[in-house]
Amino acid sequence: MDIFNETDYDFMSLALAQAARAAEDGEVPAGAVLVGPDGLVAGLGRNRVIELHDPTAHAEILAMREAAKIAANYRLTGLTLYSTLEPCPMCLMAAVHARLERVIFGAPEPRWGAAGSLIDLAALPGLNHRLPIDGGLLAEECGAMMQHFFKARRRGSSTNA
Repeated sequence: MDIFNETDYDFMSLALAQAARAAEDGEVPAGAVLVGPDGLVAGLGRNRVIELHDPTAHAEILAMREAAKIAANYRLTGLTLYSTLEPCPMCLMAAVHARLERVIFGAPEPRWGAAGSLIDLAALPGLNHRLPIDGGLLAEECGAMMQHFFKARRRGSSTNA
């Protein structure tokens, strides 16, 4: 049984489009979308660590920054984060601090994933916000984009180097 609905697929497709933009710019292809309970997009993000010379410029962080700026509030209650990749520890803890409603991710990230692959940070006792996390939405498409990017990079492709 699929735990995701049609709307979830639509928003993950939008996150994939953000990831594709990141790849076009030579960044690791990760994309994120923050969506409110009304179904409106509150923030978009794509990896921009190279472009911005900022190690924190992950897709999820940039989407949260955009939404927080628009809301004029660091609390992003009621919002759902769609991310093409399992969030890293930095991004997942930012989601907890922002009090997001839910995180949905595409492909697992065995080296950096903080939602169960490497570590399950959201399950740590003592956190003052419980964050439901569901992974695997369009996982094949999300993972294939990463594999293609790094395969091209290893070959020395000028389009994704």
